[in-house]
Amino acid sequence: MCIRDRFNNISVEQALQMHMEYTHYRVDEDLVQTYFHKSADTIDWLQEMGVEFAGAFRYFKESEATWHIVKPENGVIGPRAAGAMVKVLTQRAKELGCEILTETPATKLIVENGKVCGAVAVDKDGNGLEVRGKAVLVATGGFGNNPEMIEKEFGLHIGKDYFPFRIPGITGDGLKMMWEVGAEKFGQNIEAIYQLPDNLNWFLLDAVLRQPNLMINQLGDRFMNEGDLGNTTYAGNAIALQPGNYGYCIMDEGILKQYKKNGPDIVDIVHPAEAFLNFEGQAKLAVEQGYEAYFEAETIPELAEKLGIDADKLQQTIDDYNAMCRCGVDSQFHKPQKYLHPITGKGKYLVGKYYLGAYGTVGGVRVNKYCEVLNKDHLPIEGLYSAGSDANTLYGDSYNFTLPGNSMGFAVNSGRMAGEAIAQYIADCQ
Repeated sequence: MCIRDRFNNISVEQALQMHMEYTHYRVDEDLVQTYFHKSADTIDWLQEMGVEFAGAFRYFKESEATWHIVKPENGVIGPRAAGAMVKVLTQRAKELGCEILTETPATKLIVENGKVCGAVAVDKDGNGLEVRGKAVLVATGGFGNNPEMIEKEFGLHIGKDYFPFRIPGITGDGLKMMWEVGAEKFGQNIEAIYQLPDNLNWFLLDAVLRQPNLMINQLGDRFMNEGDLGNTTYAGNAIALQPGNYGYCIMDEGILKQYKKNGPDIVDIVHPAEAFLNFEGQAKLAVEQGYEAYFEAETIPELAEKLGIDADKLQQTIDDYNAMCRCGVDSQFHKPQKYLHPITGKGKYLVGKYYLGAYGTVGGVRVNKYCEVLNKDHLPIEGLYSAGSDANTLYGDSYNFTLPGNSMGFAVNSGRMAGEAIAQYIADCQ
């Protein structure tokens, strides 16, 4: 099921205008419009090969329903759902005669007579080999699981002040090879979100505690309109400005009881309301195991000690916040009244320590609408193409969560864009 099947009438023109305004035109509009115009045809192309979609969804209420989620093999929407699509594409590639070499990382691009025409690789036994062709497409997913590159490029430290999803093999090899043959180093960024450390193992805690209650930093200061926590990029950016790249989201058992009875304030497809009914069991386990990002306390002094915040400062911040809740007006950040729940400590205080995280990195090379890799003079490097996260420079400084699904959307569409451009390039060379 796609956007048209759900009668979602957002047009390419509307989406393009939204995206360009969101990015303040700091992205290549020709690349963006080519991708957007191709998207509907790509959905049809995938469905014709047997890929099924669970639907087109909003990530949060204010976003558009552009997130096309592949129907997972087990029927449960969640991590790795797109694996079903990958299997279909892999099978089709093999039917067309493609040879797929796993455990055979490429190490260098081959350039002859000014043209990229192949790659050097090493197999699992250490044997070197060369793979040659009339053009090369590099699509290696960025460098989200390369701690050294993350520190060098962004000054972040995985597992200390930054907790991204870590996907094996995504270590920047393709970008390094392209840079070595003259590709412009351009647009590298993180696809920022926020989450508890070891998020997937503490999913229920993460889902429940990320509601729009009181968010403070290590200094004990409130720093954002918590009503925007549903937009994980906005929240991630705000958290990244705080000491240590983290913030504490505070509620109490009285608020939790309200959520169980009436449903949460912020609802999204990733963090279902059912999580609230199963929270206590995981919270108890977190306390027993001493999980570093979850805290419970009976009193504010106890909570202050556990968080390492001055008790008087914490008390004052909570008192000021509660006064605004009682008045129904957030005079500091103007959070909507419906999210203003006093933090009374009823039952006990419940706190999650949320860090800057990311789905991965995006960008690193500049490409045009044909996915040709450009050099520092913005001219194509002949024979070299890139797609997916390596080439994804669509977001400017922040991922556009108002049009969710853009990472996979660009990956699939740019792969087609590059493939079609390569086919034309080869035809023109004959």
